[in-house]
Amino acid sequence: MKSSFLRRAALIFIDMMCFVAVYFASFVITEFFSSTSVNLAGYTEYLITAGIFAGMLFVSRTLFSIYSNIWRYANSKAYLKMVIADIVGGIAGLTVSFILDDYSLYMGIWQSASIVAFFNVATLTLRFIYQQYYRHFNINLDYINKIGVAIVGAGQVGTLLAEELKYNAKSHYRPICFIDKSAEKVGNKILDLKVYKEDEDIIGKIMDLPVQEIFIALPNIDGETAKHLVEFYSRTGCKVKLYDFPINQSENSSTTKRVIREFQIEDLLFRKALKLADNSMDGYYKSKTVLVTGGGGSIGSEICRQVAKRGPKKIIILDIYENNAYEIEQELYRNFGGEFDIAVEIASVRDAARIDAIFRHYRPEIVFHAAAHKHVPLMEHSNGEAVKNNVFGTYNVANMAEKYSVEKFILISTDKAVNPTNIMGASKRMCEMLVQCRNDSKTSFSCVRFGNVLGSNGSVIPLFKAQISKGGPITLTDKRIIRYFMTIPEAAQLVMEAGFMAKSGELFVLDMGKPIRIIDLAENMIKLSGLTPYTDIDIVEVGLRPGEKLYEELLIKTEALDKTDNNLIFIEKDTPYSREEVEDKLSLLKKALDESQAELCSKKVKNAMKQVVPTYCEPEEINCTAEKSDEMNNVKDVTDTANV
Repeated sequence: MKSSFLRRAALIFIDMMCFVAVYFASFVITEFFSSTSVNLAGYTEYLITAGIFAGMLFVSRTLFSIYSNIWRYANSKAYLKMVIADIVGGIAGLTVSFILDDYSLYMGIWQSASIVAFFNVATLTLRFIYQQYYRHFNINLDYINKIGVAIVGAGQVGTLLAEELKYNAKSHYRPICFIDKSAEKVGNKILDLKVYKEDEDIIGKIMDLPVQEIFIALPNIDGETAKHLVEFYSRTGCKVKLYDFPINQSENSSTTKRVIREFQIEDLLFRKALKLADNSMDGYYKSKTVLVTGGGGSIGSEICRQVAKRGPKKIIILDIYENNAYEIEQELYRNFGGEFDIAVEIASVRDAARIDAIFRHYRPEIVFHAAAHKHVPLMEHSNGEAVKNNVFGTYNVANMAEKYSVEKFILISTDKAVNPTNIMGASKRMCEMLVQCRNDSKTSFSCVRFGNVLGSNGSVIPLFKAQISKGGPITLTDKRIIRYFMTIPEAAQLVMEAGFMAKSGELFVLDMGKPIRIIDLAENMIKLSGLTPYTDIDIVEVGLRPGEKLYEELLIKTEALDKTDNNLIFIEKDTPYSREEVEDKLSLLKKALDESQAELCSKKVKNAMKQVVPTYCEPEEINCTAEKSDEMNNVKDVTDTANV
C-alpha cells in the first residue's frame, strides 16, 4: 500500500514538473516574440490560467485512473487513455477560463491547445522511455535463459500472448516466432518476431530454432483441429500447449482469462462441445429455493454452479460426504458472496426422517436428485446397497417432494439404465419408473439421461492419467468397448434446461453424437503426455468387469422419440407404470433386502431386480451380438475423421 502511494506521488510530481516546464517554455517563447510589454496584471492572469489548466488536467487524469497504471507493463490502451484524459482536461480548462473571463493576450485558444498537446507528449514520452528502460535492464537480463516458444496464430490472441511473454519479467518464456497460414502475415514481423508459414517445412524450421515449446493461440478451436495440431507439432519434439480458457469455464465469463495450459482430453473431444441455449431459462431459476442432492459430486456441484449464475434465492447442498459439500459451499461463497443464501446439509437419502426434516425446514421449490451409487463393479458386489441408496433413496426424496409441494423434481439418470446388464444400471432404470409413475402429481417429475462425464469422480480419465503418470500400462477391459461422452458443463446444462422445460413424466435424452472407442481415448491421452502409445506406454486388456457390456445405449429403440424446442434434447416417452405397479415392484425389492441382510452379495436381490426391471439381462446376452449393434457400427473413428 505504501509503495503504491509513493509510486503515484512520484508520477504526479514528475507530471507537475513537466507541466511547469512546458508552461514556462511557452511563456518565454511568447515573451520573446511579443512586441508588447507585459504588465503585472498580465503575469497574474497568465499564472491564474496556468493554474486552471493544471487543475483540470490533473483532475481528468485522476478520474481516468491514469495514476493507477503500472507503466512498465502499460500497453497501447493505457497510452490512448492518457491522451483522451488530457483532451478532456484541456477542454475543461478552456471552458473554465472562458467562464471566468481569465484570458490575457498571452493565452489564446490555439496556444492553450498547443501547451496541452506538448504536456501530453512530454509525459507520454517519459513513460515510454521508462518502460523501455525497464524492459531492457530488467527483463532482458535473464531473457536468454528463458524457454523459447513458437506461437501458432499471429492474430489478436497470439499477439497478446507474445506481448505478455516478451515484456513480463515474471514470465518463464520468450517468444521466438509466430506461425500462421495468412499470406498477409507470413514473412512479416509482429513485435519484432518473424511470422513463418504453417506448412510441412515448418517442422524442420522449428527444429533449427531455439524453440522448446509450442503454444497454440487460436480462437474457437474445435476438437478435431486441436487433435491435428497436437499430432502435427509433436513431430518437432517440442511440448505442445494451449493458450485458452480453463477447462469447464466459459469464454464469456467476465472473470475468466486465457491461460497457458496442457492439452487435456476434453480439448480433443471428437466433436464440437455442445452449447445449449439457456437464455430463456434464466428467469425460471431466479429467486427460487433449489435443493441439490449429491450436491458435492461432479454433476451435483456443477448444477450448483449453474443455478448460482441465475440468481436463486437459496441453494441447499445435500450430501453424505462432508468434504465435497464443504468445497462447493466455499467456492460458491468466494464467487458469489452474499448474492443468495447457501446451506449445507449432511444427510443420506436413505434416511427418510432426515430428508423429511430438511424439506420441512427449507421448503425447496426445485429439486435436482443427483445422489446415487454409480460404480458398476462395486455395486455388483454390494447390490443391496445399490438398491437401498439408488432406489429407496430416490423414493424417499420423491415422496418428500410431493409432500411439501415442490414445483419440479429432476432425476439424474444414466445410459446404463437402457437394457441394463448390471445392478447399478437396473437400479437407475427402476428410479426412472418410480419418477415417471407420478405423472398425476402436482409436482412435475422428470428424468434426464446422459452418458459418461469426462473428468467426473471415478471416471476413466483420472484412472488413465494416474496410470500414465506411473509409466503405464493403461488397462482396458476390452479394446472394442465404446462409450458416449460429454463434459461436466454439458451434463449440467442439459439437466438445467430439461428442468426448465419439464411438465410431468418426461425422460429427456441429449443428442450426444457418436460414441467413442475407449482405446482411442487411451491412445490420445498418451500422446497428450508427449509419449508414444505401445512404445512408451503400453495398453493392456484385462477383461470385462462384472456387469459390464461393450456398448451403452441412450434410447429404448422400441419407444417413440419426440423433439423439443432445443434440437439437442429429445423426449423418450415410454409408457409409464402405474403407482400401484411401482409399489408392488418396491415391495419385491424390500422383501429381497430383508431376506439378504446377512449376505454380502445377494442373489435374491439380483433376482428381484430382474423381476422388477424386465429389460435387465446378463451382459453376455448383449455382448455376444454387440458387433451387429448400431452403436458399434456407427462408432466414430477419430483417426480417420481428424484428417491427420
